Amino acid sequence: MGTASPVQGVLVAEHSGRILFASGIATDSRVKALVGEPSWMAELRKRRLQPLTLDRQSFVILNTPIPDGDLLVISQPEGSALLEFIGSVDFAHDILEHLLTNPFEAMTIVDDQARVVYISPVHEKFFGLSRGEANGRPVKEIIENTRLDRVVTTGKAEVGEIQRMRGLERVVSRVPIKKNGTTIGAVGRVMFKGPQQVEELSRRVRALESEVEFYKRETAALRRRSYGIEQLIGDSPAMRRLRDEIIKVAPLEIPVLIRGESGTGKELVAQALHRLSPRRDAAMVMVNAAALPATLVESELFGYEPGAFTGAARKGRKGKFEQAAGGTIFLDEIGDMPIEVQAKLLRVIQDRMIERIGGDRPLQVDFRLVTATNHDLQKLVQEGKFRLDLYYRISPITIEVPPLRKRLEDIPALVAHFIEDFSTRHRRPPPEVSECAIAYLMEQSWPGNVRQLRHEVERAIVFAEDGRITSASFGKAPMESPKPIHSTNGRARLRDHLEQVEADLVRKALERHNGNKKRVAQELGISRSYLYKVLNTIAH
Repeated sequence: MGTASPVQGVLVAEHSGRILFASGIATDSRVKALVGEPSWMAELRKRRLQPLTLDRQSFVILNTPIPDGDLLVISQPEGSALLEFIGSVDFAHDILEHLLTNPFEAMTIVDDQARVVYISPVHEKFFGLSRGEANGRPVKEIIENTRLDRVVTTGKAEVGEIQRMRGLERVVSRVPIKKNGTTIGAVGRVMFKGPQQVEELSRRVRALESEVEFYKRETAALRRRSYGIEQLIGDSPAMRRLRDEIIKVAPLEIPVLIRGESGTGKELVAQALHRLSPRRDAAMVMVNAAALPATLVESELFGYEPGAFTGAARKGRKGKFEQAAGGTIFLDEIGDMPIEVQAKLLRVIQDRMIERIGGDRPLQVDFRLVTATNHDLQKLVQEGKFRLDLYYRISPITIEVPPLRKRLEDIPALVAHFIEDFSTRHRRPPPEVSECAIAYLMEQSWPGNVRQLRHEVERAIVFAEDGRITSASFGKAPMESPKPIHSTNGRARLRDHLEQVEADLVRKALERHNGNKKRVAQELGISRSYLYKVLNTIAH
């Protein structure tokens, strides 16, 4: 028996234990002694596969029942995985038998020449072959559209591929088998038998692909809306001042109050403060105080213990301050917080301690406080609607967010940003924007600020004709009427007349040049900065 063969010995024995034939390592007296041991042979007949160690060498014994006896084949497999598998699993032989005959996962094995050496019985039946008929033949002659020959050549696996065989589509995997870095064959397996399973898998894959594509777009949108300093769009003096203030204040642990009208982007400022702070890697927890019912404010902010009230979660719940531990808590619309809760908030800010509803022990919390409001808090203090001591606690540093009407020159950049974001999220080509559309937008007062502008731009994208946004695309946007000329003692002042004439000249020039402000400024003999000043006056 050559050393190149994995078979190291063969033994034939009767059930009584009498040995009829032995060769190779099976002639060893220790092997013969084991065969004569009834309990050992009973275990081997049960397991069919059994590990064996002789002289520090590992072998595998395969038992095949024969009439009135047993045929034992002793082999020496390479590697420890198979030995470990056989030694650990009592029914290892049954598992191998199942893998070879499983009707739902048919198998085809080819050698290094892509010739068939084994096909599962269910596959032979499927192809109309008798037992062993395909052995030794090229696999391409047996299985249509096969790529097992390709896998043998390239040594690269192909997993989850669709293969059409005898008019049916099946999902298959093709894996090369290698030894010492050389491909010695390949195994092909049908992962799902019927076309119904394939169709169901296809539906699930399509659904998952669609879902993945959606989340990719959302992630890209969130990345663009990462709320860093770069998301504060605009290069007007007001926006440059705002960004400079954020950069100076962000590294500090001092509470910040952000003031600004609704829709100006106070949340963006809060996010930028957090992302530029040493707490950027921890959570930023946002709370809209105006949206919280008065009955839930305490439970949301401070949390509650198990059974604190009817309907409470069985395990209790962390409040927003606990969730913001190590990070930042952003209380938006703090001016709308109930006066009775303001006292508790003040205590939390002073002591950095909270007490859950239903709890009897205080908890220490570490957070950075950022608040925002569109109210005049000092006026609310005078009216008794906001605590003076709380006001001083939350506003050692105040950041003012400018309204859009005070930075109209930022509108072109904002429009471009909104168009890019909308087009990416909805996978639509970005429309062109005419100069007259930009001029029209810059003539509005925008009481809803940047939020209103975004809404109008997105609506215009949806209804844009021929991929172009013009002033007509904003049909429902708030039009500005010319400002009335004020009079003194029944007579209009000269300055008012001059402003009105100037505004009319600019409007007409914008119409003639389709909103091109450079040409308007050249025609009227004024600088572009003065033109923007006039446009700002018109918008008011």
